[in-house]
Amino acid sequence: MSSPTGPASGLPVRMPRPRQPGRHRRPEPLAAPEGAPALVLAVPGTPAAATRGLAEEIVSIARSELPGLDARIGYLDGDDTHFPTVQSVLAHAADERTARFEQARAAGLDVKEPDGPVAVVVPLLAGPDSALLRQVRQAVMESRIAAELTDVLGPHPLLAEALHVRLSEAGLARADRARLFTVATAADGIILASVGGEEAVQAAGITGMLLAARLAVPVMAAALDQEGSIASVAEQLRSSGSQQLALAPYLIGPEIDATLIEEAAKEAAAPAAEALGPYPAIGKLALAKYTTALGIAPPQPQGAPVR
Repeated sequence: MSSPTGPASGLPVRMPRPRQPGRHRRPEPLAAPEGAPALVLAVPGTPAAATRGLAEEIVSIARSELPGLDARIGYLDGDDTHFPTVQSVLAHAADERTARFEQARAAGLDVKEPDGPVAVVVPLLAGPDSALLRQVRQAVMESRIAAELTDVLGPHPLLAEALHVRLSEAGLARADRARLFTVATAADGIILASVGGEEAVQAAGITGMLLAARLAVPVMAAALDQEGSIASVAEQLRSSGSQQLALAPYLIGPEIDATLIEEAAKEAAAPAAEALGPYPAIGKLALAKYTTALGIAPPQPQGAPVR
């Protein structure tokens, strides 16, 4: 039996490990503040089981980075049966916040009435797409819920890393540029395929420069939704000396019909990598948009070191 001053004689005791001093000590883990707004991932495109799986994996990554995070998924074209719309997800989050407050008051707790945004809505888009962003804004307005809408995920160095990984998975780029081996199918020119018109092409071009630096090959952005854009960029790359092209979709995946990528690859006469999908960086970037909107500062998402 232990005493107020310590354990009984002869019994071992586990003492708390002292915090390591100096700049190399491990940072304290960050958790979501109590009562923080929900993160609502706004998923574009036609809902499907594969889309749900992708979105769930992305919010799972975000939750693992910020314990206690209330992360939810809303679909721009949902049916509120199997795929809840952004509007219904926001309304549900607001109802739950009100219910928690009323329960706390009923229990006699001195709690402050909730204010500020109910949620932060993060569009699941790598680059700007005015039509889809208009849909997201419309959904938030129609919900009549106080919510903050963030910008899209890119451009960002982590997206360049994700594109590199997808190309290497398809055998179209070396996974590690420092190793002394070659990939027989490695591309010597990359078409970065985006959607959203000229604005999206310009934004993709920024990430494209980062990808070009990683691969040491020319990278040019083109629009999947502009007729002739893919073929024109393919011709420019071939005219400048690139002979073995590859198509890298600058897309998460749900925002377009996958057949558009196949058609673009045929138009360019080039093999295509997979879309970015649930690459870990996507969840980290979604969380970064959320924390920036709230003024929370977790460690910034880091990519794999360039070797």
